[in-house]
This record gives sequence, C-alpha cells and structure tokens, in this order.
Amino acid sequence: MPSGMSGMPSSVPASTTTAPTANPVASDTVAIRNFAFGPQIVTIKAGTTVHWTNSDAEAHTVTSDTGAFKSPVLQSGASYSYKFTTPGTYSYHCTIHPFMTGKVVVS
Repeated sequence: MPSGMSGMPSSVPASTTTAPTANPVASDTVAIRNFAFGPQIVTIKAGTTVHWTNSDAEAHTVTSDTGAFKSPVLQSGASYSYKFTTPGTYSYHCTIHPFMTGKVVVS
C-alpha cells in the first residue's frame, strides 16, 4: 500500500507543471503581466493585427527574434500593435527581460 500511495503524489506535481499559457490560443490580444506574455502563444489568420498591452509597472518590449517587428520601450499602460500578413511562426521576446518569450502562429 505505501508504494501505491507514493506513486500517486509523484504523478500529481507532474501534471501541474504544464503551464496553461503554453497552449496556443486564438486571440489577437496579448497582455504583458507579471513579467510574462499572456497568452504565450497566439494563433491568428494572415492579415490580423495583434495588440500587446503592458499591464506591468515595469517597462517591456515586444521584439521579434528575427527582426520582423520591434516595439519601442512600452511603459506601464502602453500598447503596441503589429499586422501579420505572411503565414509562419513568429517567436518574440522582451529585450529588457529576455526570459519573457512568446509566439504568434499565423495561418
């Protein structure tokens, strides 16, 4: 019985480690909050404009990993928008806080 019980708790934390924001979400709005882009992955159709809004007290940027787009420094409350016209996957980050990453998947 103890071996069966020890197996159950080890499986519970594994399922809680998957961040729900890592799942693609059909959205054209991304909130910058708590040093994260949310949702982290958005899926859109070509021709859609995505809007990011900084809801943190700290400044952030929205910068394409390949140079496709680059926001100015966004102070708290500021927004940035970019129209995606070509299908593909666009990874981006905050240049001030490089651990902050996101993706836009365009079909």
